[in-house]
Amino acid sequence: MNTEYSALMQIAARPEVTFVRGQGSRLYDQQDNVWLDFVQGWAVNTLGHCPEAVSDAICAQSRRLINPGPAFYNAPALALANRLAALSGLDQTFFANSGAEANEGAIKLARKWGQKHRSGAWKIICFHNGFHGRTLATMSATGKPAFEPLFNPKVPGFTKVPYGDLAAVASAIDDETVAILLEPIQGEAGVIPAGSAFLQGLRQLADRHGLLLMLDEVQTGIGRTGVPFCYQRHGIEPDVVTLGKGLGGGMPIAALLAKADACCFEYGDQGGTFNGNPVVTAAALAVLDAVTAPGFLGRVMERSEQLVTGLKALSARYGLGEVRGEGLLIALDIAPLDAPALVGAAFETGLLLNAPRLHTLRFMPALNVSASEVDEMLSLLGALLMRSHH
Repeated sequence: MNTEYSALMQIAARPEVTFVRGQGSRLYDQQDNVWLDFVQGWAVNTLGHCPEAVSDAICAQSRRLINPGPAFYNAPALALANRLAALSGLDQTFFANSGAEANEGAIKLARKWGQKHRSGAWKIICFHNGFHGRTLATMSATGKPAFEPLFNPKVPGFTKVPYGDLAAVASAIDDETVAILLEPIQGEAGVIPAGSAFLQGLRQLADRHGLLLMLDEVQTGIGRTGVPFCYQRHGIEPDVVTLGKGLGGGMPIAALLAKADACCFEYGDQGGTFNGNPVVTAAALAVLDAVTAPGFLGRVMERSEQLVTGLKALSARYGLGEVRGEGLLIALDIAPLDAPALVGAAFETGLLLNAPRLHTLRFMPALNVSASEVDEMLSLLGALLMRSHH
């Protein structure tokens, strides 16, 4: 390895390239080589790289107030909490720095709620192949087989059942169950949507048994599926929602939203030094302004239709698998082709893609990606698939 990189802990197989600037859907390295980015920091850069509105909000706020500390109110955090309440239909927000931290907060909230309202119930039903983060509790809640042997002993209390199987959820509920936690679309599993029937069934089960329904919208939230929150496509309201990734448009911010009757933290139960600081909350407000502007989400759905249609055509041409997802969180199954190898080949041709599974490509472009950029990606991918087939 190039010694320039050796001081960073090796937690991923990164290409030996250093990115120095980005603009919209483009990333540039030190030699000014350019990549078309359809990963966008794993669905993080809602408005692409360095969007002016977000940069301006960060710069302006950083000159006024960076961090008064979590023991005091600040104006952007209050404004953002009120905006999220109005958009989501939930009542209160706790801000954090990462999706994992928001999910950790949801787990703590559920356990506290169980102590207060469910005679000490503490178990949470989660799902096979779900992904909720990398803290010890969120790894314990995650249903990723690769996590099973890691960092044991894990946090107990997470019952794993098959995704989409209502009967399995029903039979997993006991007196110690307090909540159900799931992604409305499993991202790391290869973009697997829960679908309306399953989500509505979970809402009914939770109501019948007096459980909290908690949705991890870290990847699906903030317009990614063409609506502000994915659950709004499926006619349900959860008790708890977590946000991260796209909320800050690239800045580290996450949120735990809850209905008033689920909010039960007492002073000292939950906190964090950087949580809800004015710079990240100002950035998130700029993102929300853009995503809720008239016509924005309509354009997300137009680009979604263009991307899905193009991927289906490629799949038909090369005998590949299904196209799945909602909005601009889309997957293409490319079995029998090797997805990580294809991602490597794409990198060499100036295209950034992601392979969440051995035979699955995931597409998470900026929500304001242009029609011509979608066409460009489809033609680059088509050329790669043609080469893989010869």
